[in-house]
Amino acid sequence: MVKRERFITWQYRLSNTITKMKKYNFNAGPSILPREVIEQTAQACLDFNGSGLSLMEISHRAKDFQPVVDEAVALFKELLDIPEGYSVLFLGGGASLEFCMIPYNFLEKKAAYLNTGVWATKAEKEAKAFGEVVEVASSADKNFTYIPRNFEIPTDADYLHITSNNTIYGTELREDLDSPIPVIADMSSDIFSRPVDVSKYAMIYGGAQKNLAMAGLTFVIVKEDALGKVSRHIPTMLDYRTHVKKGSMFNTPPVVPIYSALMNLRYMKAHGGVEAMEKLAKQRAEIVYAEIDRNKLFVGTAEEDSRSLMNLTFVLKPEYQELQDDFLKFATSQGMVGVKGHRDVGGFRASCYNAMSIEGVQALVKCMKEFEAQH
Repeated sequence: MVKRERFITWQYRLSNTITKMKKYNFNAGPSILPREVIEQTAQACLDFNGSGLSLMEISHRAKDFQPVVDEAVALFKELLDIPEGYSVLFLGGGASLEFCMIPYNFLEKKAAYLNTGVWATKAEKEAKAFGEVVEVASSADKNFTYIPRNFEIPTDADYLHITSNNTIYGTELREDLDSPIPVIADMSSDIFSRPVDVSKYAMIYGGAQKNLAMAGLTFVIVKEDALGKVSRHIPTMLDYRTHVKKGSMFNTPPVVPIYSALMNLRYMKAHGGVEAMEKLAKQRAEIVYAEIDRNKLFVGTAEEDSRSLMNLTFVLKPEYQELQDDFLKFATSQGMVGVKGHRDVGGFRASCYNAMSIEGVQALVKCMKEFEAQH
């Protein structure tokens, strides 16, 4: 009874906070989640499945939690149309740990890396500790403002690693490459934003805190017969086969983030799946980019054919640079949260993940227009 009263009090406080001022969350990550996903996860943290226990305090081996993992895996496979022979894993450590685990598990002699930004650079650096690394192409010459095209992939490499979306620089590779060697993709920030031909990849991975769940969870989609090909000893915890065999239960998994992922996967399915998410992503991007290109104050940072639909980056034109702080203060006063650009690019960044509404980007555009009218 006491827990029920506390939950009602929490709901009241939450609704009170919401009515004070409408906020639009453009943070790059951890990022926006559907309100119902947040509320469902919060409720489970108070009372999971009517058990009288919090989701935060139950055993990951409790009979009520295994169905959470099973359904999350099933929805992953359904929404992305994952073919037979692939496992979906829920791990800890973030995508950055995968930078190490990937060469541990896949690099025997040589690996190929496409360098399109900070995270791709970090992944490439880790691989160099395990063997020869060939950088097939890089956009560093223009501060990563474009996605390289028409590069040659060495057929004797063990795999090609790509980063499909670059949160810092606002570029995105929105196609599944035809490659003569296995492709491994970091899709941390654009997973579930479009249909993906998973059969073209040996592995897809990412941190879940961009488009899937709260922070603390890493997802891995791995082709099972691509594993076990290297001759080196792999520590048990860093061997993907360990987690495939144990169904992500070799050690205690991030219980609450997995639950929030399940709630979001249900949300995406109920709202039309990845096809619907892609349609909305295009609509949001068209609205914001159209204003960036029209507005006398702003200019986009990414080349047009490489523009991301997830992270929309723009700066003030040189003649208006002194207005940087003024626009940030104005945008914040209008309810825009997290629009400050990364220090490597400067300016502004509107991260428009699946949960961002059309209303949200329209509010941002209105803000940009009003600021323009003042100057």
